[in-house]
Amino acid sequence: MSTLLHLDASARRRSISRELSAAFAGAWRARHPDGDYRYRDLAADPVPFIGEAWTELCDAVLALPSTDPERLGELVRTPEQAAAWGIIRPLLAELLAADVILIGTPMYNYSIPASLKAWLDQVTFPRMSLGERRFVVTTARGGTYSPGAPKAAYDYQERFLRDFFAGHFAVADTVFVHAELANSRQDPALAHRRAEHDVSYTLALATARDLAEEY
Repeated sequence: MSTLLHLDASARRRSISRELSAAFAGAWRARHPDGDYRYRDLAADPVPFIGEAWTELCDAVLALPSTDPERLGELVRTPEQAAAWGIIRPLLAELLAADVILIGTPMYNYSIPASLKAWLDQVTFPRMSLGERRFVVTTARGGTYSPGAPKAAYDYQERFLRDFFAGHFAVADTVFVHAELANSRQDPALAHRRAEHDVSYTLALATARDLAEEY
């Protein structure tokens, strides 16, 4: 049985990144009627930031020759570490149980929301490997950051997540689905590019649904 872990990080209840992730999730659930679907709204139910006890657990992991995420709880030695593990354990269990991890996220200030970064920090430990899992990221970006665009070099959203999943999780084939120029819906200075956004948005919705058929 396949399992989909679906995360949303937008601070907006009605957002483009949420619409795109919902399109993928809806198509995936139709394709896998017996699949296990798990949803977490990182904006509505934020994950706490890591603290010193988390760093102590990381230090304990570093002292080992390899990392078995299923056995991290055995490293807990203090009440503070136990409290930290109480936060980590359900988040990590959801991640490890999933075959596909779907993340809907906006670009905020050229990067990702703090809510998503907090989740990533909590579930990431040295020398982890999630290479058998597949990651899909649906995004909304206020401008355009496609190759060749004037602001392409400022894209620390896709670049960060792609490098993060490759470097920490050994996942090299993360798929991104972008809706560009979302600010043309509100910004008069970008109103002349609304048609470009509409094309990008429509294509992103179709791509998200099509991808779900492959996953």
